[in-house]
Amino acid sequence: MSDTVLIALYAFAGAAATGLAGAGVLRLIRRRSLTVSLAVVAAVGVVAMLAGTLAVAWAMFLSAHDLTVVTTVVAMAAVVSLATALLLGRWVVARSRELAVAARSFGDGGDFAAPDGPATAELAALSRELAATSARLAESRERERALEASRRELVAWISHDLRTPLAGLRAMSEALEDGVAADPDRYLRQMRTEVERLNDMVGDLFELSRIHAGTLALTPTRISLYDLVGDALAGVDPLAREYGVRLVGGRIEPVPVEVDGKEMSRVLGNLLVNAIRRTPADGTVAIAAERSPEGVVLSVTDACGGIPEEDLPRVFDTGWRGTHARTPPAGAGLGLAIVRGIVEAHQGRTGVRNIPGGCRFEVVLPAAAS
Repeated sequence: MSDTVLIALYAFAGAAATGLAGAGVLRLIRRRSLTVSLAVVAAVGVVAMLAGTLAVAWAMFLSAHDLTVVTTVVAMAAVVSLATALLLGRWVVARSRELAVAARSFGDGGDFAAPDGPATAELAALSRELAATSARLAESRERERALEASRRELVAWISHDLRTPLAGLRAMSEALEDGVAADPDRYLRQMRTEVERLNDMVGDLFELSRIHAGTLALTPTRISLYDLVGDALAGVDPLAREYGVRLVGGRIEPVPVEVDGKEMSRVLGNLLVNAIRRTPADGTVAIAAERSPEGVVLSVTDACGGIPEEDLPRVFDTGWRGTHARTPPAGAGLGLAIVRGIVEAHQGRTGVRNIPGGCRFEVVLPAAAS
């Protein structure tokens, strides 16, 4: 065996023994500070070099003087290495503590601000991730506040809308019971109207609860938009006559779509009823259906006079009913929220924008496969 191979074997044996011992020490102190771990890593490197050097020196039978010189040189290198490792570890730990303090701020509801000064690539990447997480948390908190405000507003409106018909039903039933009703048949017809109103309100609440719970079951079938819109117009024609509103459906393309006919009829019915109730007498409500690069666009245009720009983002929120001047006597602000939920369940989207004299509601649905 040549001297070079023998020296390599002795050096490897000494360094390997030190490395195994260092790995065991690192495993034992894995929950300790980073400074201690860096010091151990530095010590392992220096001691491994010392062990390999001493093993080779003893194998080569160096003189005591030469062995002392080699040991002294390696020992000084060990001291410098350990000091450097401790300084580096303290710096990294200090940066980590600053990062932890900054992270605690957005955990308590504030915004994350990365500490000033240089940092390692890993800590800089962690800072960027924390900043992105902080932004997402801020958006989530804002959405949660908006949803909570919508829930409170919905509860208030529902309580008001339920109290009114219930009080009327109670008064009319007491009048019938006491025999003081001048026209019992009229009272009975009015009671039936109020019961239907309550039934519609409960139905809307049930539909909305299914949408929010993700349990809205759809049965898509291939339907022509021409038939879908025609049925919706026929359903709201009596209401339009009552309000003196003209219905126009001239731009209806016979485009096929894959939708749940019952749920999509509810979408069109809610949009048309909403438009009719907010359009003054002798006004016009127009519905159109046409292809677009994004899919199929269903639009309902009314003559409500427009919606304030600051309210446009809230139009499809649960419980939103706009200003008192635009609030109809019936309804609890659920119709448009149901529209959005059903459309999104069909992988579509809703939108609204002001036009001269009114506003235009749009529903964009995926086109059916040819």
